[in-house]
Amino acid sequence: MKHWLPSLSVLFAGLLAAPSCFPMPEFRLPDGFIVEELVTGLPYARSMALGENGTLFVSTRRAGDVYAVRNAFSGNPEVLTIAEDLKLPNGIAFRDGDLYVATMSRLLRFDAIEERLDAPGEPEVVDAALPVEGKLHAWKYLAFGPDDKLYVSLGAPCNVCDKPDLATMLRMNADGSEREVYAYGIRNSVGFAWHPETGELWFSDNGRDMMGDDVPPCELNRITARGQHFGFPFCHGATIRDPEFGDLGRCEDAIAPAQELAPHSAPLGISFYTGEMFPDDYTNTVFIAEHGSWNRSKAAGKTGYRVTLVRLEDSEAVSYEPFLEGFLTESDEPLGRPADVLTAPDGALLVSDDLRGVIYRISYDAGGE
Repeated sequence: MKHWLPSLSVLFAGLLAAPSCFPMPEFRLPDGFIVEELVTGLPYARSMALGENGTLFVSTRRAGDVYAVRNAFSGNPEVLTIAEDLKLPNGIAFRDGDLYVATMSRLLRFDAIEERLDAPGEPEVVDAALPVEGKLHAWKYLAFGPDDKLYVSLGAPCNVCDKPDLATMLRMNADGSEREVYAYGIRNSVGFAWHPETGELWFSDNGRDMMGDDVPPCELNRITARGQHFGFPFCHGATIRDPEFGDLGRCEDAIAPAQELAPHSAPLGISFYTGEMFPDDYTNTVFIAEHGSWNRSKAAGKTGYRVTLVRLEDSEAVSYEPFLEGFLTESDEPLGRPADVLTAPDGALLVSDDLRGVIYRISYDAGGE
């Protein structure tokens, strides 16, 4: 297995992270917040999960690797590659000492992983036949819910098409049994989390392409009951009928977004802030990693490439605003792409960047305002 001892050098971090060297962005944050590089040398870092003993697990999509960061919060992190050459291993989740990894078509489990970081061995195959069709949106996202069930997102294998068996979210037991569809009409969710108080599942969803620079919006959604339909492919946002598949259903019969997000911003990982470091008005706020647009016109400019937050009151979204910016240069060139967000044990917010191969740590210091 490969081992990286990350350097504090920004240049070295960029060289390890990707084929090109990307300088440290000049970040903008609200007063009092500070961002720093926590871990470098994680090429194509995507989803994050925390182990019981403080290990930070990081998945990839393009690289096919899964990393474990030992001593991630001690100031001397060590990066180990615990799996290599997997097919789009984007989804990871930790439960009872075991690490679950979802590839395109398989659900894998590394048993007692924190005891075997140096020699994890081959994983157990929990499910050898996760639904998949082609490679587009074939990467999965995983998380265990408060019901101790494992939830798995299935992206539509297209920009827009009628594939009702995909474009869904699955729920199953940890051993893969009793697999069922939990929600329908979800184009491509690569991030979800449960409200700490209500237990309701919230998820990001990427809007379709090729309808224009500013249409349709991406979405933050809330599931309040099993079996709900969120509109894909016939409806986008709350009211936008699809020009090709609009006859398959009515927008008023689908669940409208809890919050419409910037068009083409590609929201991925989301996290409710449950730490005690940030000011009280951030408690239970939804942080969203917006990976960034690819198909807006040059004149319109790029959207996303930032971390945003949605504030809630009585479980209803009341505002949508930027939090961490600076991933784009003045000429609209990306210096990084946020992929996931996670509250650290000390209350800091972690952000993965799959362009630079870095995990950032955002902390708060009231004296720094």
